[in-house]
Amino acid sequence: MTADDWHITGDLDQFLTRAGEFLRSRPALHTVHLTVTAALSSRGLRVYGEGDPVFGTLERDGEVRAAFFRTPPGRLMLTPLTAEQATELAAQLALRGDELPGVMGELDTASTFAEAWARRTGRSPALHARQRLYRLAELTTPQPAPPGRPRVATANDREQLVRWYVEFTQAIGESGTSQDPGEWADSRIAYGGITLWETPDGTPVSMAGLTPKVAGQVRVAPVYTPADLRGHGYAGAVTVEVSGMARAAGADEVLLFTDLANPTSNALYQRIGYRPVEDFAGYDFHPAPAPR
Repeated sequence: MTADDWHITGDLDQFLTRAGEFLRSRPALHTVHLTVTAALSSRGLRVYGEGDPVFGTLERDGEVRAAFFRTPPGRLMLTPLTAEQATELAAQLALRGDELPGVMGELDTASTFAEAWARRTGRSPALHARQRLYRLAELTTPQPAPPGRPRVATANDREQLVRWYVEFTQAIGESGTSQDPGEWADSRIAYGGITLWETPDGTPVSMAGLTPKVAGQVRVAPVYTPADLRGHGYAGAVTVEVSGMARAAGADEVLLFTDLANPTSNALYQRIGYRPVEDFAGYDFHPAPAPR
């Protein structure tokens, strides 16, 4: 492999011209790349933060074999790479002087890149989370269903959505890299991208979202129930609702990520019809401890 195999750019249109067909060829594995670049295209390059995004493709014999992006302040997001490819990319980004807060990708890809980055930069990788990507097979409604009903969130729910989004990002340790809560709520309300489960008296108790359909795939995200309201079946009910909505809207694949450290959510999603696709890992990079 030569350094010229990697094409790195800050131009989103150039990246999509090169990588678009490759990303659409495996929409499940590339779901984050597809949904994030679609958001950047429609809402602007700074929607996830003030820094300039960077994109890259690995090309061999005129064919794209892998891709990455980073939207500061977020982690580097990788498609699956071989160990050699991950090591070479770490070397190139280090030579460019890139400052990376972390990396996220398929399990082996992320761990190999994190190790290579540590060797190149002296930064210390720390496992942030292990996640599992699921694909919906046959949707099953858990019984008994909790009392209440679903409804799509509207502008009247904005304050509630903002508050829950902040709580959700704090709970998963992503509050420092998430987008502005108000902007997130406004964008989701605009396309009907959040559904609430409310009790018979009209009190919202849980929410589940859907990403816009890109390349035939839709991802369920986020799913959140406040801690004091968990254990009543609300998350399962609202997830079933949005999963059915995605299918009804013509999605070829309905996907979601879970935290592997949470056995409750993993068991729930499998009960309602989701099946494992791939495991992912996220690492944070920290300065090496100062010598004593």
